[in-house]
Amino acid sequence: MEPPVPLALAQAVPRLPHGRKGLWWYEPKFDGHRAALFRSAESVRLQARSGRDVTAAWMDLALAGMVLRPGTVLDGEIVVWRDGRIDFAAVQARAASGIDRSRVLAARLPASYAVWDVLAHPDHGDVRARRYTERRRLLLDLLADVEPPIQAVPATDDYETALVWYEALRAQGIEGIVCKRAASVYRSGRIWQKARHADTSEAVVVGYTGAAAQPRALAVRLADGRTVLTQRLPAALARDAAAYLTAAAPGPPAATTAGDTYTTTPVDLVVEVLEGTTRHQVVTASRVR
Repeated sequence: MEPPVPLALAQAVPRLPHGRKGLWWYEPKFDGHRAALFRSAESVRLQARSGRDVTAAWMDLALAGMVLRPGTVLDGEIVVWRDGRIDFAAVQARAASGIDRSRVLAARLPASYAVWDVLAHPDHGDVRARRYTERRRLLLDLLADVEPPIQAVPATDDYETALVWYEALRAQGIEGIVCKRAASVYRSGRIWQKARHADTSEAVVVGYTGAAAQPRALAVRLADGRTVLTQRLPAALARDAAAYLTAAAPGPPAATTAGDTYTTTPVDLVVEVLEGTTRHQVVTASRVR
């Protein structure tokens, strides 16, 4: 399996799904940057959700990944811990840095890789068609003797335990809970569910201003149906969004609810916006989801 690989995503839901025991599995939702890790015979590569190669920004994790068996492909979240809590700002700083700067930041605050899935196994090849519970067993076996900074995320099929995690782990920077059906295979698209704490909300990207390769702002559709422009995008977020926007031809021009013109786009892209800003005509996008 070679990068880039389309990754599975999660759909936001207001509460944890619940059914008979064993139907759903629950994992803490780490607040970092999504990445797939590819261990070949010679090296390790890291791929962002957009498909972009981000190995240079996370060389400490690439080096740590050399202990994995060749033929391993993992899916997880890159996080940085500071004083017992996940520091998303530190992750953003690393992601936006050049090679030299990222090395300095890595020495100060090393990254960790929280792994929740295996896409390819050295002995079984591509395992994306296997059910979640089978892939989970394979993942735990692969990482049994692997030490931090690469670790499997906790998982439980007990609903009450998941509720405790949802409340108790918030102080450590855990965003919420990701919920996966036990029988689900791994495929691209929003196949999982996620219940998150209500500090932020999500908005669908319908267009942009500026060039696709260098978007100035995003046109987003909010939950109440309004279409608005975000504030000007910071460099790191503009780069992440551009990876998606440039993958499709621009659509015809359109106008927001307030009458601002933007270029439409057919890409499937969701961004996180700060809670409270959706009352106004301009929102603040904080990251690609």
